[in-house]
Amino acid sequence: MDHYTTAKIHKLTEDSQDIEDILSLNPRVQECATVIPSHRTKREKLHWKRNCSRSNCDWSKLVKNFDDIKPTTLSERGALREAARCLKCADSPCQKSCPTQLDIKAFIGMIATRNYYGAAQCILSDNPLGLTCGMVCPTSNLCVGGCNLYATEEGPINISGLQHFAVDVFRKMNVPQIRDPSLKTINQMPDVFRSKIALIGCGPSSISCATFLARLGYSNLTILEKEKILGGLSATEIPQYRLPYHAVQFEIDLMCDLGVKILPNQSLGRNYTLESLRKQDKYDCIFLGLGLPQPKLSSIFNGLSSRNGFYTSKDFLPAIQREDLPKLYGHVIVLGAGDTAFDCATAAIRCGAKRVSLVFRRGFNNIRAVPEEVNLAIEEKCELMPFMSPYHIKMESGRIVSMEFYRTEIDEDGNFIEDREQSIKIKCQFVISAFGSALTDPDVIEALYPLKINEKTGLPLVDVDTMSTSIEWVFCGGDLAGVSETTVEAVNDGKTAAWSIHRYLQSKHNNDVGPIARLPRMYTPIDLVDISIDICGIHFPNPFGLASAPPTTSGAMIRRAFQAGWGFALTKTFGLDKDLVTNVSPRIIRGSTSNHLYGPHLSSFLNIELISEKTAAYWCKCISELKKDFPEKIIIASIMAKYNQDDWVELTRMATESGADALELNLSCPHGMGERGMGLACGQNPQMVEDICKWVKSISTVPVFAKLTPNVTEIVDIARAAQRGRADGVTVINTVSSLMWLQSDGNPWPKVGNEARTTYGGMSGNAVRPMALRAVSAIARAVPDLTILATGGIDSAESGLQFIYAGASALQICSAVQNQDFTVIQDFITGMKTLLYLKSLNNEEYDKKWNFQSPPTPIHQKGKPIPGKPFIESTLNANKENTICLIKLKDLIGYSLPKIGTFNQLNNNEQKVALINQDMCINCGKCYMTCNDSGYQAIKFDANTHLPEVTDDCTGCSLCYSVCPIIDCIEMVPKLGPHKVKRGIAPIINSFLNIWNVRHFSQ
Repeated sequence: MDHYTTAKIHKLTEDSQDIEDILSLNPRVQECATVIPSHRTKREKLHWKRNCSRSNCDWSKLVKNFDDIKPTTLSERGALREAARCLKCADSPCQKSCPTQLDIKAFIGMIATRNYYGAAQCILSDNPLGLTCGMVCPTSNLCVGGCNLYATEEGPINISGLQHFAVDVFRKMNVPQIRDPSLKTINQMPDVFRSKIALIGCGPSSISCATFLARLGYSNLTILEKEKILGGLSATEIPQYRLPYHAVQFEIDLMCDLGVKILPNQSLGRNYTLESLRKQDKYDCIFLGLGLPQPKLSSIFNGLSSRNGFYTSKDFLPAIQREDLPKLYGHVIVLGAGDTAFDCATAAIRCGAKRVSLVFRRGFNNIRAVPEEVNLAIEEKCELMPFMSPYHIKMESGRIVSMEFYRTEIDEDGNFIEDREQSIKIKCQFVISAFGSALTDPDVIEALYPLKINEKTGLPLVDVDTMSTSIEWVFCGGDLAGVSETTVEAVNDGKTAAWSIHRYLQSKHNNDVGPIARLPRMYTPIDLVDISIDICGIHFPNPFGLASAPPTTSGAMIRRAFQAGWGFALTKTFGLDKDLVTNVSPRIIRGSTSNHLYGPHLSSFLNIELISEKTAAYWCKCISELKKDFPEKIIIASIMAKYNQDDWVELTRMATESGADALELNLSCPHGMGERGMGLACGQNPQMVEDICKWVKSISTVPVFAKLTPNVTEIVDIARAAQRGRADGVTVINTVSSLMWLQSDGNPWPKVGNEARTTYGGMSGNAVRPMALRAVSAIARAVPDLTILATGGIDSAESGLQFIYAGASALQICSAVQNQDFTVIQDFITGMKTLLYLKSLNNEEYDKKWNFQSPPTPIHQKGKPIPGKPFIESTLNANKENTICLIKLKDLIGYSLPKIGTFNQLNNNEQKVALINQDMCINCGKCYMTCNDSGYQAIKFDANTHLPEVTDDCTGCSLCYSVCPIIDCIEMVPKLGPHKVKRGIAPIINSFLNIWNVRHFSQ
């Protein structure tokens, strides 16, 4: 540059060149239409294409690759999003379509609140093989087929993926199964529970039957398995990429936790018979769950074996479970159209086949395999050839070289017939027959004597309602019973048989178990955790109660809540007869904080509902009835009056004489009541709060809690006033005064009457949780002697524990019930027990890596391992001896308070920066965009790969971490280099000091 050139002056309001480079791919407002020739787009799109087209995918990557391929598999992110879609329908059709009758809406609801143990317990209580079934269940024909979301554009819920995810997280917890805690010890149980029971075959039906019998209390259960490998068909005939063996072993281990014994290498017909088990080994009862061990075989394959290139599914699928895989090549023909045939086809690819054809007698509309299996086979280049029936196989030099088929046709009666005038020859190197299974082994058939056999089917005669046979002490399930066609149906056979065996054995001891089956749920040490808590001298069975709100509109509703398991309840706020109210309608609406998403899991509600329309006499009568029928439950009377001592004294007298355990003084209703000189009108004035608490305490014989409003400048001042009035505690917070909706015509919602008027209402739900946590922690820090009942956005055990950490002793719930129903209490209880149990482990793996019930996310894409990358799971150490010293809930009250303080207490010398795991990144650029337009322009975005990279300019604001859609893809790590703050223009004080230093040290 010569001295005549004028350098461009950089403006502070313009980005520097290095920032401009970073911003090159940042979104900009489009000012005109974009024109790119189609031929360029065709070429360009190949670079960004994520879905695989058959013409250009590299199928060689599948050889010897037995990684998970299930389209239903979910990561935690996927599971949470999918669970949030579930409507949790009334009288759920999905449950009615499940053979084992899983409480599907309950376990999905628990997944949505990250209560993975609770979800797994729901599943395994009804289906002891819940992990296996989550992986292989044909849900499109079962539960998913009944999903009401089929009637919507987004389609049904991925139920099997959610089931798989929840039980797999429970597997990682390494928690053993235990006997029903209500049972007596084994030695104290009646003799009938020591009856000797044999189960033949260690497959799904036997594992299920043995588990339920053990849960009932039977202690002498033995499974006889002919193979060394346990698990039956699940372990030997379902490929590892659909069902890994560790899943099967997990369920066997759970069964063995209950004392069930397994004897391998024990074969029916070779080592024992039915009669020998009864007469020599003295078994009182026998369950047959050995499956159908022999393949159905066409006569054209007689004498052929793998040496000739021929396999049956019973040969081939067990062989691929071994390290020494069958070595296939060329063209493989698989005969059949069931799930087993499709498993053989996709497995053949992994054994080296270059081409796989599925050939079957019927048409596409008659394929018995579930759509998930069919679609997978098509994606993996398998060809489907319908309407073909094999009639000849050609051999050369002892090897198969081709097969010949007749064309099949459908006659007028719908029967499939062979048209021998139409035939086709197909060259091939291998044939796998998957035409089904049968019981043909003469030794096994003879060993079943004197069991009656159905002459048509060749299977035992079975009562399909009880799974009993022609011999009263023999029961049957699974494939051998002739009813079940899937793993989950085999599991249910075992479940049904367990109750029938129990009824039979009890009848032999003159015990009547009744007509309705009542099988115990699954229990673990987690269920022994005590979450009761003593508050102000009152023993609360658990910390979860119903707030004074719509869920407690009537005494009958509180009764149903207590029956569901709620620990305490507040009455709907009531006053004296002179202050009776009448509500308007509509008055409870969906919150706008949910944006344009319509149920479930609304993040807020707004209401303009007033206190109870029922009289004080009604509520006092309800309190007396409920205390009589539920003496262990806690009832708190919520009362309200004007700033009048006599009124408060009268209400206090009525409530305490009715038997209420405590009183809550509603000083906070933000709408309607304040205009009458009640609620908010009193609660915003510290002196009024102090006076009212004094009036009530002067005659109350039970603890008194003042319910505070957040609609004040500083809620701590109001809490101090309540303390001066000698209140035992406070409830915080009531709803937040809000205006929720203004519609396009200018009318508000809710709009009342012909004039379409509204008023400021009270907002509740998750949207107010941060305000409630702030209020609870601030009061707990400032007034530590004041007991706090928390309310405001508590929708899970996890959020409830956060309020305990903040200083609350008990938790009041409303919006979570409005979003669902009273049964959410089971989610809260199991979730809180799990969190206390895991926290009690003193396990470094849990303390450092898990977050509540969420394990760390392994490196993955779509929940599956990335080829060539480690897939490291975090599992907790097993504690089979149950020697854990369990933490009490009271010990966690205020646990986080030492970490909450003023800004000036924060350390600005220990900085962190963002670190992006590019293996997990899905290339969306959300981190890049938010950093550019809301942050510090510290993330580069590669134009060719769309992979982000954090630069040295990162200030650790964590915006990128917050907006990233992939859990654990970004983490905040300690900054290693010096932290240099960009001041824009050097501070004057620094400039002055620099000049002073130069002058001072130059002297």
